Amino acid sequence: MSGSKEIVGQIKSIKNTRKVTRALEMVSASKIRKAQDRMQASRPYARMIRQAIGHLAHANPEYKHPFTQQREDIKRVGYVIISSDRGLCGGLNNNMFRQLLGRFREHQENGQEVSLVLIGKKGQQFFKRIKVEIVAAVQDLGEQPQLEKLIGSIKIMLDGYRDGTMDEIFLCYNDFVNTMTQRVTVDQLLPLPPATDEPMLKYWDYLYEPDPESLLDDLLVRYIESLVYNATLENLASEHAARMVAMKNASDNANNLIDELNLAYNKARQAAITQEISEIVGGAAAV
Repeated sequence: MSGSKEIVGQIKSIKNTRKVTRALEMVSASKIRKAQDRMQASRPYARMIRQAIGHLAHANPEYKHPFTQQREDIKRVGYVIISSDRGLCGGLNNNMFRQLLGRFREHQENGQEVSLVLIGKKGQQFFKRIKVEIVAAVQDLGEQPQLEKLIGSIKIMLDGYRDGTMDEIFLCYNDFVNTMTQRVTVDQLLPLPPATDEPMLKYWDYLYEPDPESLLDDLLVRYIESLVYNATLENLASEHAARMVAMKNASDNANNLIDELNLAYNKARQAAITQEISEIVGGAAAV
């Protein structure tokens, strides 16, 4: 059994760690509310533009935008991966990374190459160790992500799809369900996935001004940007929720360790007292 001084040192160290985890828990609890508010504020716009794009998917325009056309031969797949800039959020990032590694293996088995756009420092640190092409990276978005910082990396993927160097593009992030649940989500960005609802809109179309080509191009680019931005806010809220839960569990574990060490300390002290008494009694008997 460890000596009393060693146990006291361990208790002091764990108490200091508990102060840190409690502070991080309270910080995340205060930030998650603001992150949820920003996330909720972005959802109506994302929902409306998604509805408009769904209508376009049912329509039969004379002009077919490249973003809406399926390609038979898939040679290169692009992924926009959103992760956190900071750690201490449990398995939030690693759970997503493990799922993506499985998808990457499937692509490689099918003879398909993979290119990545990484948003977040943790994703960059992880995928730099893997033999996969990273075409763009963004980090340090802060607590209020700005779309202007994301447009450049998104444009690289969109230009690649237009040029034919990309055949499919997916968006990966952690979807915020509630404080205790964050779901890894992989959405297909391009080509535009076919809508399955509202079948009555199948044989109609919009009237475009000035022309379908320029209007659809602007609308679809704005649609992709809104999806990535909304996913960034969802992932930020998920990060704070996961960190708050992880730090609470760490604080609870620290309390349990402190209780166990206090018990061990008391036993060690009682054993030392008993030994001293025995030595005194033995010495008195010898005299």
